[in-house]
Amino acid sequence: MSDLVARTGRHQQRYEAGCRLIAGCIPFRYKISDNVVSSKPEKTIEVLMINSQSGPGLLFPKDFLGYYYFRSKSLQDDFSPEGLCKAAMFPLLVTEELCSWPEQSTRQRSWVTIPEAAEQCRHPWMEEALVEGFSKWHANQMINVDDED
Repeated sequence: MSDLVARTGRHQQRYEAGCRLIAGCIPFRYKISDNVVSSKPEKTIEVLMINSQSGPGLLFPKDFLGYYYFRSKSLQDDFSPEGLCKAAMFPLLVTEELCSWPEQSTRQRSWVTIPEAAEQCRHPWMEEALVEGFSKWHANQMINVDDED
């Protein structure tokens, strides 16, 4: 890692091998719904996404699901002229949702199913993190939970 000073307003930004380092999460929760067919409650998973301030599509807030590399014209600077970024993504189980949050005046949050989230992801790397990272991680976690029973 480098201790180089980042662009104005980003004095604590870190870089590695020419890539700007960022971290994010895929917040998720379990939603229990009544199953009319079997009278057994059905557990579905939803992920939380926020709207983008600079265009259409939804984003994940920035548990480790892997590293995802991408280029960003808006993140080009002296230390990463190509705008290369390395994002570390983590799963985050949400157990409480507060009514008040810092960006509520400029963003909306939406709980959506994984297929809906994949369809609405603004960036391909975020869709990859959701489908290839989170979904596989969650499937392995559920297998491990079933093995413990």
